This record gives sequence, structure tokens and C-alpha cells, in this order.
Amino acid sequence: MSRPHFQPLRSDGRLNAVAQFVGEKFSATAMVVSSNENIRYLTGFTGSAGVVLCRHDDSVLITDGRYVEQAHSQVREAGAEVRIVEARTAAATLEAVAVELARDARCVCEAADLSVESHARYVSAIGKELFPVSGVVEELRRTKSNAEVERIAFAAQTADKALNDVRTVLLRSMSEPISERDVRDELEYRMRRHGADGPSYETIVAAGSNAARPHHRPTDQVLREGDSVVIDVGGLVDGYHSDMTRTYLLGNVDPVLQTMFDVVSESQSRGVAAVKAGVLPSEIDRICREWITEAGFGPEFVHGTGHGVGLQIHESPWLRAQSDEPLREGEVVTVEPGVYRVGLGGVRIEDLLLVRAAGSTTLTHTPKDILCLQSRQTI
Repeated sequence: MSRPHFQPLRSDGRLNAVAQFVGEKFSATAMVVSSNENIRYLTGFTGSAGVVLCRHDDSVLITDGRYVEQAHSQVREAGAEVRIVEARTAAATLEAVAVELARDARCVCEAADLSVESHARYVSAIGKELFPVSGVVEELRRTKSNAEVERIAFAAQTADKALNDVRTVLLRSMSEPISERDVRDELEYRMRRHGADGPSYETIVAAGSNAARPHHRPTDQVLREGDSVVIDVGGLVDGYHSDMTRTYLLGNVDPVLQTMFDVVSESQSRGVAAVKAGVLPSEIDRICREWITEAGFGPEFVHGTGHGVGLQIHESPWLRAQSDEPLREGEVVTVEPGVYRVGLGGVRIEDLLLVRAAGSTTLTHTPKDILCLQSRQTI
């Protein structure tokens, strides 16, 4: 399937914004960026080997010979103001970093990405301390541009279409052996057919007692009548992710599973309704968790209520009890309460939402209301 015409992904001004921030907050004149996602965000470069040195009006992208031509093309398309330096080996990369940072009195690096060993090598090469800091580029990434939203929305659309196709596969499971892996493989194939680069993450298909494991990996277990089937699926488009979960009840199920479904459905609806700019993520978590707790399932809601989505499938902001920074317009977040009972199964329902000033726009559109499949009925 051909894709729609997306707005170009631009990185204008982002490198200088990082340099200004670390200068003001950490008195640093340079920041070493090593995270592939952050390098992509700042420069447009998508290669797997590179490091960026952020400085006012003199930022540098260091990469090896495999990616130099690609780097020049992608940086130009993204509008990033960055010099490109070729370093063909790991030792040459360290040497290039040392040369570039020789004049910088104080340098910082990404604490969440640079390993202890790599940090020690950088410090040895540059001959000065390299101070770890957290969340600098990630803070910029929280609010999405229109071009980013277009890609996330299209990624969500590919998952919607794939899951709509696969509902007929679920129906067939009532009369023929279909495994969790079969469903996963069909979903991932169909997402690609609908325009995705591939799955956003390891697609989750969890049936029966496996559905009590929130991040279960699909197996050869066959779907059976009486199962709850949790399907967590997302598409990937130009590096941007989508995320959605639906739960299907196959035929006649244990009344407790039906109650779990009803409770989670109402909890999720309440959480979605609460999403808007200015609301604390902890408040959305409280709304969802309170409803589930009052219904008697509190201890079986074992994860946070949601998270941001973008160049990473899990990124800031985090919708959990400890999050006290308000949501911002332009963020993309999930709302995904779940209840999991060991030995019986689980229910999770998740939507992807674009935060607006007066509410939110839902980016995932697969129906949630008619999820009980009966033997030999059409969907």
C-alpha cells in the first residue's frame, strides 16, 4: 500500500536548543548525545553508528564510512545545522570526540544511554570529566510536531486495519486450531501490507491463562472457547511508533472474566475522558486505578496507566502515581488499564491519544464495545 504524503520531518533549531539548555542548567558548553533516537530527533540521521556533540552554532555528527553519504543527505533534508566528521573505527571516533571537545571546559553526556565502560573510554580520551545528565533531549521530544503526529497516526491506522483483518482469524479459532503465533504473524504481515515499516514492538497475543501476563510472548498455545485474548499491537512508520491493545472474549467465558472486561472498559473510558493539557498524569492514573480498586481488582492492576509514545514505544510522559508534571498539548500518550488474574486470564484495553488543550484526539479506532465472539457468528 502506498503511504500518504507526509510533511517533512525537520530538526531546525533543536541542536541549539539543547546547547542552550545544558549551558543554562549545567554550565556546560557541549553535550555528547549517543542515543540513536535522540540523534535522529536532533539531526535526522538514522544510522546505527554515530555520536553528536551539541554546541552553540558548531555541533558535530561523527559517524563511520558506511553512513557518511547517508548522513549528509538526511541532515540536509532535516535542516539540521551540524558538521559531519568521518571516523572509520571506534578508536578514531574517540579521537575525533577528543579533538572536537578540546576547547570545551565542561561537557555533559546522556546518563541513560552511555554505559559505564563507554563513559570511562570517553573520559580517558578527552582527558576531562564528562558529567552524566538525564532527560535533556527527551524533554524536547515530549511535544510532537505535526509531521511527527502524521506518522504516529498513520502507524496507528496500519494496526487498526491489520487487527480488523485478523478479527476473522479469531472467529475461525472457534472451529479450527489457531495459535498465538499464528495471530501475531498475521498481524505483522498485514501491518506491512497496510503501509507500516514493521511492528512497533514485539506484538503481544496472549490467550487463556497466558493473558494474565501483561507482556507475554506468543507461543504455540491454541486459542480456545472460554479464553480471553489480549492483543497488544502497533505499527512503525519512519521511526515513529503506535500502540493499541484490545481484549477479545471467545465464546462462553467465566463470569469473572466478563466482569473484569466490564470493569477495565469503564476504567479506560474514564481515563481517556480525563486526558487534556494541564491534567496531572497521576490524576489519570488515580481515576483508572480507583475504579478498578472499588470493583475489587486493585491488586491485579499491576502496571502504570500509560506512557508517552514517539521515537520510542515507551517515553515521557509517564501516566503513573508518581508523575506530577502536567500533560502538554501535542503529547501523544496511551491510556491502558488492565486486570490480570493468574490461572484465569487478563483484560487490557489501550488507546493512543493526542493531547489537546480541551481534551484529546483518539488515534486508535478499532472497536472496543463489541468484543465477545460467539461460535460461528459473524463479527
